[in-house]
Amino acid sequence: MPKALITGITGQDGSYLAEFLLEKGYEVIGMIRRTSTVNFSRIQHIQDKITMVSGDLLDQGSLINILQEYQPDEVYNLAAQSFVPTSWEQPVFTGEVTALGVTRILEAIRAVDKDIRFYQASSSEMFGKVREVPQNEDTPFYPRSPYGVAKVYGHWITVNYRESYGLHATSGILFNHTSPRRGLEFVLRKITYHVAKIKLGLTDKLPLGNLDAKRDIGFAGDYVRAMWMMLQQPEPDNYVIATGETHSVREMCEEAFGYVDLDWRDYVVQDPRFMRPAEVDLLVGDYSKARRVLGWEPTVSFRELVRMMVDADLELVKQEYGIE
Repeated sequence: MPKALITGITGQDGSYLAEFLLEKGYEVIGMIRRTSTVNFSRIQHIQDKITMVSGDLLDQGSLINILQEYQPDEVYNLAAQSFVPTSWEQPVFTGEVTALGVTRILEAIRAVDKDIRFYQASSSEMFGKVREVPQNEDTPFYPRSPYGVAKVYGHWITVNYRESYGLHATSGILFNHTSPRRGLEFVLRKITYHVAKIKLGLTDKLPLGNLDAKRDIGFAGDYVRAMWMMLQQPEPDNYVIATGETHSVREMCEEAFGYVDLDWRDYVVQDPRFMRPAEVDLLVGDYSKARRVLGWEPTVSFRELVRMMVDADLELVKQEYGIE
């Protein structure tokens, strides 16, 4: 039975990846930080099938101990301070976790077992102020936030350990991906949750930032499948995972409100608090390498994704407010 360690297992991607690996017959070890607010809601339904261990990307010793004790075949590093606005408020912490945390886990692998296969969750935010459209594995990076800068470090340190020490260390450059399990602070989830509350008469306003920002946005369940496919390759590499389509925040509003027969213009208000200090205007990925090498394709369309999330949030809001 293959064995995988997932950092960030309680997050959106961690929960979908854990489900996927369990279906593949893996033994799954999930690393969680010892905090007073660990949220297990995303993995509650599979928690009894996972071994949970305490560790922290800020603590080298804990990472070495976990690798020595559990001897995983694969490590998926999904843990990060991953919310862009927070990275402006906590830039040093973001660097410690999202950048240097990658070095700590790579060092632990090098010290304990160089045969462990490593996946680093890189991000389209590394492209930032884009140099070309669409973006592929060779597009130069120009990050526009402390989060994007930290992810660039994590990406290049992964490449350096691969080339310097011969580690099977792969970087997946994932474009925006979401699901009903996404945090409420992320834009499409914020939209669908508010659509549900507005439809049910619980609020009448949705405050948003830049409506013209465009994103390549897919379904998280599709993207974790790509992570696993990368680590099954004989050689490590970098892969862009995307849909190849781009949609503005305005389009997201149109689709979500339109699905429940509402006009988004009656409810959406632009709020300067949600404008970024430096905006990323157009991200759209070229995933042709992933299609060619991995045989990966997205299976959920933009419209299907929005509707899935609105349906899920309608059910969630009814539960939260006791609405039949």
